[in-house]
Amino acid sequence: MNLLLLFDEDFLPDGTARLTGRRAQHAREVLRAEPGESLRVGRLGGLIGTGEVLENTPGVLHLRATLTEPPPPRAGIDLLLAIPRPKALKKVLPALASLGVDRIVLVNAARVEKSYFDSKVLDGAFVRDLLLQGLEQARDTHLPEVLVRERFRPFVEDELDAVFPTSAARLLPHPPATQPLRAVAAAAGQRSVLAIGPDGGWVSFEAQLLESHGFRPFSLGPRILRVETAVPVLVGQVALLAEDNAPRQDASRA
Repeated sequence: MNLLLLFDEDFLPDGTARLTGRRAQHAREVLRAEPGESLRVGRLGGLIGTGEVLENTPGVLHLRATLTEPPPPRAGIDLLLAIPRPKALKKVLPALASLGVDRIVLVNAARVEKSYFDSKVLDGAFVRDLLLQGLEQARDTHLPEVLVRERFRPFVEDELDAVFPTSAARLLPHPPATQPLRAVAAAAGQRSVLAIGPDGGWVSFEAQLLESHGFRPFSLGPRILRVETAVPVLVGQVALLAEDNAPRQDASRA
């Protein structure tokens, strides 16, 4: 845990914060924080900074927080993800929060098992906890939004343009494609939406429907990756290309 997240309900009328549960236990048993020491903290949805430990007793951590810094910049990436195996999803969601993805739509697909939608991993509280773990790792404070849609075609045809900006670069990693990501990557300042299929990929109908709605296919290369590997690789590559495409100040004119 690289950041203790503070929630609105943690704050007392005097402006200090009182934490209990897992966070307090971590501060006492792992960080071994003593009164007078400072911890790295951030307010969910807000700024990050330091928290002076006022009290650290079993089950209770009392802090005086000074929040002055912005969290890391957003990646400018959203994700349409065919829901993976529950064990894989437990790895993917914290990773996406760590990488600064803003919106995640978990959608059905032909190669998705129906039983996945009954998994406890999709419980709202469980999803939130996984995302918070990712924020703690990356020292971030902004939760991604997660939507679940059980019908692929109605979502693409009826909701896609409302959920994802039509101005975003729509990217479709798809094994039959031959052009590289660089050929379809977002322009400077443009958001990206990645449509990542399940293990086994999108079937032809799904890929064609996505293409008809502006998703441009590209290849990740000859290696076939599992979803839990492909997702962070793809998000990282898209973010890196966006950074490369960003305008840079001419050092000679600085």
